[in-house]
Amino acid sequence: MAGRAVVLVSGGLDSATVLAMARADGWRCHALSIDYGQRHRAELAAAARVTGALGASEHRVARVDLGVFGGSALTDPGIPVPHAPTEGIPVTYVPARNTVFLSLALAHAEVVAADAIFTGANAVDYSGYPDCRPEFMAAFERLANLATKRAVEGHPIAVLAPIVRMTKAEIVRRGHELGVDYALTVSCYEADAEGRACGTCDACRLRSEGFRAAGLAAPTRYR
Repeated sequence: MAGRAVVLVSGGLDSATVLAMARADGWRCHALSIDYGQRHRAELAAAARVTGALGASEHRVARVDLGVFGGSALTDPGIPVPHAPTEGIPVTYVPARNTVFLSLALAHAEVVAADAIFTGANAVDYSGYPDCRPEFMAAFERLANLATKRAVEGHPIAVLAPIVRMTKAEIVRRGHELGVDYALTVSCYEADAEGRACGTCDACRLRSEGFRAAGLAAPTRYR
């Protein structure tokens, strides 16, 4: 057994794959999902399905309302989700989201004596979010090991992003090899209450292209 790990699980394709990878490597996985006021709340139900199917030791949901600040199409109903590629960092970027998520995972890691935090951040087939880059992950790991009692007392915490340099097709293939049931996942930014996808947002486009490039049928339910 590799030890204990906190795995951030959104309910989407990427984090489901990361949870499967961590389990395959022998980690005892404490799954953590974040209810941050997202409009596509069906992903939280998907996270519960995914963690159950992939054998997480536990699944907790932390609540922090990033909608209080707005500034993103994912938390502010007044900002429309784009359905075509846009220039620059899209409005689906949620300010400081991964910093907040990793901070909550870090707190959980200290409490359960975890040696690692796993995240599904990806810097290849993604929307250009600055907090999905390897440089950010490395910087947060340095912060984590300066900021925590556990690290200061000789038990450093690794921040692991095993798919950060993988294409979406590579992620899909790896998850398929590990038996991930992607029908359980929800990736759409505008999924309805039943988890059915719009088919045209950035997340839907990347998911669809990933399955196509992997040579696999996408088990996505559409509205």
